[in-house]
Amino acid sequence: MKRFISALKRSVRPVEPTAGEAGPGRAPRAPGRRRPGLDGPKSSGRFALAIGLFAAVYLVIGARLVEWGAAPGETATYFRSNQIMSARPQIIDRDGRVLATDITTFSLFAEPRRIIDADEASELLLTVMPDLDPKWLYKRLSGDQGFVWLRRELTPGQKQAILDLGIPGIGFRSEKSRFYPGRSSAAYIVGHVNVDNQGTAGMEKWIDDQGYRALQNSGLATEADLTPVKLSMDLRVQHIVQDEIEQGMERYQALAAGGVVLDVETGEIIAMTSVPDYDPNVPSQALDKNRLNRMSAGLYEMGSTFKTFTTAMALDSGKVKLTDSFDASKPIRIGGFSISDFHGKRRVLSVPEIFIYSSNIGTAQEAEKVGIEAHQAFLTKLGLLSKWKTELPEVATPTQPKVWKLINSITISFGHGVSTTPLNTAVAAAALMNGGKLIPPTFLPRSKEEADAIAERVVSEKTSDEMRYLFRLNVADQRGSGNNADIKGYRVGGKTGTANKVVHGRYSDTKKFNAFLASFPIDHPRYIVLTVIDEPKAEKGKYYATAGMNAAVMAGNIIRRSATFLGVHPEFGETGKSLLVSY
Repeated sequence: MKRFISALKRSVRPVEPTAGEAGPGRAPRAPGRRRPGLDGPKSSGRFALAIGLFAAVYLVIGARLVEWGAAPGETATYFRSNQIMSARPQIIDRDGRVLATDITTFSLFAEPRRIIDADEASELLLTVMPDLDPKWLYKRLSGDQGFVWLRRELTPGQKQAILDLGIPGIGFRSEKSRFYPGRSSAAYIVGHVNVDNQGTAGMEKWIDDQGYRALQNSGLATEADLTPVKLSMDLRVQHIVQDEIEQGMERYQALAAGGVVLDVETGEIIAMTSVPDYDPNVPSQALDKNRLNRMSAGLYEMGSTFKTFTTAMALDSGKVKLTDSFDASKPIRIGGFSISDFHGKRRVLSVPEIFIYSSNIGTAQEAEKVGIEAHQAFLTKLGLLSKWKTELPEVATPTQPKVWKLINSITISFGHGVSTTPLNTAVAAAALMNGGKLIPPTFLPRSKEEADAIAERVVSEKTSDEMRYLFRLNVADQRGSGNNADIKGYRVGGKTGTANKVVHGRYSDTKKFNAFLASFPIDHPRYIVLTVIDEPKAEKGKYYATAGMNAAVMAGNIIRRSATFLGVHPEFGETGKSLLVSY
């Protein structure tokens, strides 16, 4: 507008003084004399044109001032540059329960040029928002800007209190704000948005990356046209997992814990949580370095849960049978290291005994039977050494030795020397339970037919049957390390994992990362349940803090509480279908 007015002024040039007209170095003309050539109709027309142009300019200015005054508390410039705060689609669980939705909030702004007394305005605003920095506030209000933000997302009470102050040059902007009714329940799956309602983590970021951000920037993301985004999550099961994981972390005085429930037939993530967690309504909490989605973005040596994959590899290769035995009477010495068992039986062990006693010595010999290259290839085929591409952006890439040697193969056979995510571990285990098909994980609904179309066979059905037998044996047999997860009526199977953590480049004897890898109902598995706990302490009255004493208990509680929601009904007695395992 200023440029427009200046252009108009330049177009109206003043009439140059002529002979007889008063001016520098000129005498005034005598009274009553006419100026030749300027007192006629032509000079009158020029004067009228100039008056008309100036009148037009001020008429435009007046009209614009009226227009701006009709828009309460907002500048025209701000209206043009940021007309609306775009809506976002709702996020719902598999049954339509709301996980994330938009609500209308108000944000406070000022037009410093209209502030009459910045000092008085600052003092008044501080009575409503005493947490603001007085110097910062005064500086914002005393500037010459046309528009400045003072605070985003006010409460209704704050808005009314500020209105009651009646400060000129202060206004409000209605915005869309994201609200998560479940608070921390599903934080690491749903994610959160920033102050401009743009997704920065979890499924919120995935939504933006699918093209929503472009719609938002173009102003086309209207609430009426947005279809809710449905997840594979069951909010009821998610609450149970969250509750049990939080209780476990507190009961065992651990640094952190986590859990995941995975459908083995479709690859759907039914529930996943990690604690410490955060409230996505307060996204700044996610900046805490301890608030990490450990299930998909954390890398760990998974300990003896890896014996599941070593045993499956040995059986599927045909070089080892369930009826075979290995000498576990003495430690293995290799490369200056000695490999022994935690509770060694010091005798020859059968393959099932190696599994339920969690023998490092026996498992290492199974890996040796298969060979180094085949061992690496098998773990790669199961997806344990590769990053899974999921809708969730927070997924870590597993690590492994640059060159596999015999010592690497032996230690990796019982879960040391390779770091992977708990999610990778759960997905690989699902392939061993569902008949031998590896199915990529997803946080979106997927039918069995859709899963079958993308599934890849990684082991034979016979190997899958044998692994289900070993899983059940390890839980049902009192000698098994997983008997604390034996929930009556649900025929649970599983494998414990107690890994010594690396501290200052060496394995610690006291700090452990524990896991329990479970599946149920084991006769016809539908779900994988994996729980992890970081540096747990022995429960009061107990002597050990191994996985069977904590992670297995957590997994069992999750199964007991969530099974009916998952459509798995208990069967008591021995009337259930028996596993058919041929020796």
